[in-house]
Amino acid sequence: MASGGGGAAARMDPEAATELVRKGSTLLLLDVPQRTLFGIDTQVFSVGPKFKGMKMVPPGPHFVYYCSSSRSGNEFAPTVGFFLITQPSEVIVRKWDAQEERLIKLSEEEEIRYSEAVRRFEFDDQLGPYNLDSYGDWKQLSSYLSQSAIERLEPIGGEITIALESSWMDKAPQSDMERRLMEQLRESKFTKTAPVQAEQRGCYYTSIPASVKHKNVSGGDLTALNLDKTSLLESVLAKNYQGQEDLLLGELQFAFIAFMMGQSLEAFMQWKALVSLLLSCSEAPLHTRTNLFVKFLRTFYYQLKHGFQRTQDSRNDDVSNSLFLDEAWFSRDIFLYRLSKDFFTVVFEAPVVDGDLLSWARKLKTLLETTFGWDLEDNAMNLIDEDDEFAPVVVEMDGS
Repeated sequence: MASGGGGAAARMDPEAATELVRKGSTLLLLDVPQRTLFGIDTQVFSVGPKFKGMKMVPPGPHFVYYCSSSRSGNEFAPTVGFFLITQPSEVIVRKWDAQEERLIKLSEEEEIRYSEAVRRFEFDDQLGPYNLDSYGDWKQLSSYLSQSAIERLEPIGGEITIALESSWMDKAPQSDMERRLMEQLRESKFTKTAPVQAEQRGCYYTSIPASVKHKNVSGGDLTALNLDKTSLLESVLAKNYQGQEDLLLGELQFAFIAFMMGQSLEAFMQWKALVSLLLSCSEAPLHTRTNLFVKFLRTFYYQLKHGFQRTQDSRNDDVSNSLFLDEAWFSRDIFLYRLSKDFFTVVFEAPVVDGDLLSWARKLKTLLETTFGWDLEDNAMNLIDEDDEFAPVVVEMDGS
């Protein structure tokens, strides 16, 4: 993206465009090198010589992410991203630090000076307009991202990057697919060495137990508790979210965005943990937490629709994935296959089921079948990765 102008603004009535500039927020980014990959929400650009940021940014939650480039533009450092919530007419200023290869905040005095210049339209022809055509997609991905949800999860300093996750990755439980994913992100995606930074704490994600563990509970009861994780869900909601369902959904969206746009493996593991917990419940969706599960299925549907869609190249018959991930995501050994299949059985075989829950379950099933090419109707034995910590826990009965 070489400069602002054109695009959404060019198609608008001049008065409407001016009003959007006035009410929308502005992200002023100073000294960002050419060829840097810059993204906001679902939009990604290659920085051109005149680029100084984005204007007409709708008020609300956003995710900004970038990765610096080599001089040739063929190699990139790991992605760095951060969440922010913009207010109407707000100006947010960041400046590129060449030594650390990242965007930094300015002093309050400098920020005020630049903000006033933005409001005088001094940078207007160097600001690219936020593409409102894609804003609807972003709203579906961020509908539960409140200020409180972001503040309770974001790391100190706000920056999310795989470059700071090395020690965490070595300790994380990994299935075969996750090991391949980690190697892919660590080695093939980024060939440019990132500046050395001190190890620091990552995001403050909620700890989600992989299984229910209770003393003084019989083996059969413990197996039942782990096959239907409704009691675990209730415990997590009460202990970690003060019973607020939307905070849990906000964390699900936070983790997905940090994984998908920010390419954080810590975020992927948290997204997987939350999805696994919710898809492992059978009592909650049908009886005790139906509204939560309607909202979850809708959220999950749009996440998969955005992140894992396959695109048809008009020049040939090849089908490719729009995401940077490889074909492992579309195989049946991914954790989603077994969990989704079991969850659909619970919903579709229930004698009485909420209409909205049934509708979103059908939409999700169709999406998985068309996008991943899965046959969710077959009755073959479920594929379980023995290394997957979220696989069902079956406790042997004493004396059996």
